[in-house]
Amino acid sequence: MGSSAAPESTRGSLPRVVAASLIGTTIEWYDYFLYGTAAALVFNKLFFPNTDPLTGTLLSFLTYAIGFAARPVGALVFGHFGDRVGRKKLLVVSLLLMGGSTTLIGVLPTYSSIGAAAPVLLTVLRLVQGFALGGEWGGAVLLVSEHGDQRRRGFWASWPQGGAPAGNLLAAGVLSLLTAVLSEDAFLSWGWRVPFLLSAVLVGVGLWIRLAVDESPLFKQALAAQQQRKTVEQPPLVAVLRNHWREVLVAMGARMAENISYYVMTTFVLTYAVTHAHFSKQTALNAVLIGSAIQFALIPLFGALSDRVGRKPVYLVGAVGVGIWAFVFFGLVDTRSFGQLVVAVTVGLVFHSAMYAPQAAFFSELFATRMRYSGASIGAQFASVAAGAPAPLIATALLKDYGNATPISVYVAIAAAITVLAVLCGRETRGSDLADVEAAVEAEGAAVAAKPATA
Repeated sequence: MGSSAAPESTRGSLPRVVAASLIGTTIEWYDYFLYGTAAALVFNKLFFPNTDPLTGTLLSFLTYAIGFAARPVGALVFGHFGDRVGRKKLLVVSLLLMGGSTTLIGVLPTYSSIGAAAPVLLTVLRLVQGFALGGEWGGAVLLVSEHGDQRRRGFWASWPQGGAPAGNLLAAGVLSLLTAVLSEDAFLSWGWRVPFLLSAVLVGVGLWIRLAVDESPLFKQALAAQQQRKTVEQPPLVAVLRNHWREVLVAMGARMAENISYYVMTTFVLTYAVTHAHFSKQTALNAVLIGSAIQFALIPLFGALSDRVGRKPVYLVGAVGVGIWAFVFFGLVDTRSFGQLVVAVTVGLVFHSAMYAPQAAFFSELFATRMRYSGASIGAQFASVAAGAPAPLIATALLKDYGNATPISVYVAIAAAITVLAVLCGRETRGSDLADVEAAVEAEGAAVAAKPATA
C-alpha cells in the first residue's frame, strides 16, 4: 500500500536534500555548459586554427556533440548501480568524474603546443564529462522525488532542474567577466583556462554538501523488501525494457523539443549572434546570462503549477510555445538590438522552462523504484544523443548551407511536434504515489511468473 505523505523525518530533511541536489547539479552543469560556451567562442581558434572560422566552429561543436555519445553509457552504468546500491553513492562518483575532467581541460595544451594531439585529448575529456552527466541527472532528481510526497513533488523535484540555468548562468558569467577585463590576446592565451580550473574548488564544495544527505528512503524500503524475498533480480536495464518500454519512449520523445530548443537558444545563439548578427562576444553572453537568471526563477513556479494542473498541460504549453517561438527568435536576433536579443533568448527559455520544470517529477513517476534510476536516465540520456548532441552542429551546418535561419526554425518546430505527440501518448502522473508504481510492477511480474509454461 502506498503512503500519501513522506515520514516526518523525511519531510524535515527534504530542504537539505533539495539544496544538495541543486548545488551538485549546478556544478555539473557549470562544467558541461562551460565546454559548450567555450566551444562556441574560443575552441575553434585554440584547437582547430587551420580552418576558416565557421568550419572551425563546426569542428569545435563536433567535439561538443561527442560528449553526448557518452551520456547513454553513463545512464546505463550509473542507472544499473544506482538501482542496485543507491542514489547517493553514484552521485558522488559522477561529481568527481565531472570535476576532474573539467579541471584537466583547464591545463590542456592547445594545437599550437602539441598539434593534433590537443583536439584528441580534448575529445577524450569531453567523453568523460558526458559519461558523468549521463549518471548525474537521474540520481539528482530521484533523490529529491523519493524524499518528498506526491502533493508537491513537481515543485520540489524541479529544483535540481534549476541546476541547468544556474550552471549556464555561472559558466556564461565567469566567461563574460573574463572577456570584459582581459584583452583578446590574454583571454586566448590563458584567460579561458580560469573557469575550467575553478571547477576544482566548486567540486570540493559540492562533495562536502552532497556527502551529508541521506539515501532515498523509498530506495532503502525497496531494497529491504527485495532482500526479504531472497529472489534473484533481473538487471535494471532488462526490467525497464520489459516493464516500462512505453514509458521510455514517452520520455525520449518528450525530450526532443526541450533538448534541441535549449542548445539552439543558449549555445548556438552565441555563434549566430557573433558571426551572423555581429554582436560582440560579451553582449551575446550577457543576453544568455539574463535569460538564464529569469529561467532559474521560473522553474520552481512551473514545477508548482504542474502540481496543480498536471504535468502534461504544462509540458504541452512549453512544447507548442517553443515550436512557434523558433520562427520569431532569429528575426529578433537579426535586428542587432541588444534588447531584442534578450527578449529572444528569455522568451525561448520561458517556454523551455515549462517543459523542463515538470520533467523531473514526470519521469520519476513513470518508473518503479528498483528500476527508476535506469528508466529515467535511459529515457532522458538516449534522447540527448539525437536531440541536444547534434543541435548546435545541425544549426551551424544549416546556417552555412542556406545563409539564413529559417531552416533552423523548421528544425526546432519538427522537434516540438515530436514532443507534443509523445506527451499526448503518455499518461498523466500528477498525484502518483511512487510506492504504488512499485506495487503495480511487482503485481504484473508475479502474474507473468504464475503463467504456465507453454511447449
